[in-house]
Amino acid sequence: MEHPDRTKLLNRLNRIEGQVRGITRMLQEGRYCIDVLTQLQAARAALLRVETEMLKDHLSHCIEGAIVSGDQAQQREKAAELVQLIERGAR
Repeated sequence: MEHPDRTKLLNRLNRIEGQVRGITRMLQEGRYCIDVLTQLQAARAALLRVETEMLKDHLSHCIEGAIVSGDQAQQREKAAELVQLIERGAR
């Protein structure tokens, strides 16, 4: 991966990791269910933002590169990868 904002994404993932550890502590301490669920939703939203950034990068670099190259095999390969990703996410 050669994402231009790789450091930013790694920092975000580190924050999310800390957030998940915090959720674990909340459960261990017997915190109120709604408070834990709220934090779970926030962690999921944060992961979705990282996923969205990665997808944008894939589209603007990998797929665009395949299109510009004119290599039909590479274009089909990149399109198939994207379709597989979407299928896995729909399960």
